[in-house]
Amino acid sequence: MNRSRRRWLQSAALACLGTAAPALARPKARVIVIGAGFGGATFAKTLRALSPRTDILLIDARAHWCTGPFTNLAITGLRSVASITRSTADIGRAHGVRTLVDEVTAIDPVTKTVRVVGGKRLQADRIVLSPGIAMRWGAIEGLTPERSATMPHAWTGDAQVQALRDRIDAVPDGGTVLISAPANPYRCPPGPYERTSLIAEHLINTGRKRCKILIADAKDDFTKRPLFLAEWDERYGGMIEWISRAKGGEVVRVDPATGEIWLRDQTTSIGTHLASIVPAQKAAGIADTADLVDESGWCPVNPQTFESTRHAAIHVLGDAVIAAPMPKSAFAANSQAKLCAAAIAAALDGRPAPDARMINTCYSLVARDAAISVSGFYSAASGRIAIVSEGVSPLNPPDGQRQREAAQAFDWYESISTDSFGPRA
Repeated sequence: MNRSRRRWLQSAALACLGTAAPALARPKARVIVIGAGFGGATFAKTLRALSPRTDILLIDARAHWCTGPFTNLAITGLRSVASITRSTADIGRAHGVRTLVDEVTAIDPVTKTVRVVGGKRLQADRIVLSPGIAMRWGAIEGLTPERSATMPHAWTGDAQVQALRDRIDAVPDGGTVLISAPANPYRCPPGPYERTSLIAEHLINTGRKRCKILIADAKDDFTKRPLFLAEWDERYGGMIEWISRAKGGEVVRVDPATGEIWLRDQTTSIGTHLASIVPAQKAAGIADTADLVDESGWCPVNPQTFESTRHAAIHVLGDAVIAAPMPKSAFAANSQAKLCAAAIAAALDGRPAPDARMINTCYSLVARDAAISVSGFYSAASGRIAIVSEGVSPLNPPDGQRQREAAQAFDWYESISTDSFGPRA
């Protein structure tokens, strides 16, 4: 890490943490956090540190789930599913906050009340949502939530992770694998392309060198494209074929019963032995029912505090928000959560919000021991998030750099998981 980047990180940390001085005289505030992923868990931890007297309740419908980062390693056998699984209760114990495993059915953004399936009606002074994503069903003919299990996307940390792992193991030598990549924006922009890389390596390492992997893309470009294409050509030869939108790559119809896929403007189907169809996405349903989304399907926020621009004292973090040019990533959610917690702690104490400084780094493994990355530093300007600086792995790296970045990727995962969720119980 160079000196200027280190100074930025230090100043960002000071902006979020250095002004913490809890006002002991104020009444005890109640904050409900919905979603225990990288955004919600990090927020709960940070607000507990900055505002010890605040009553924090962390709610998630899931008792356990898989993290988005390293899902592609789990489906290709480089990690166990258990190693990327986290527990809501364990997060609460690690961060010293109350937890509730229940599904939120309604939020009244005016009265700041939350209802859950179990029947409880919960009152808060502020509500923070990190609800994640929902799939836009209906855009691809034949693909429904129920039928998606046959063409698993494994994009939301549920049972599809193990299902996709099992399906990959069943692909015969010479079989065809198709992975779809949705239109922007969506969770983890490089995810489909990392998945392609690791599936290709896994097939080769298990004696299935004659397989073909197609990437059916609803876009004409994607993050780190020159790097991915170069690595695929060097490592996997002609095994991988990327079909851009301009070349008819958008998936428009599927038949999960037969494995057939139809691309835009094509009258004949593609037969597959495995299809991983990742639908287009939007903010999770609870954000919609709480009147926090706009016509785009995502949540507009004030980038200085991540307070909703539609309802006061309601904050939204992570994949559900409109935060471009920040990507929808675990690191972005972690960084946004720290800024939001600092802003709320400041507001509770009657202080101005800190300067908005955020960071993101995204590693993509192109093989077990090789990775590429992008990074960015961000601030808020004129009501929008602005790029301060960006970096990307070189196209022609010095010897050993891809291997060093792979080691950094594994270190990063352990570091951010511990930072967000606490040490593994």
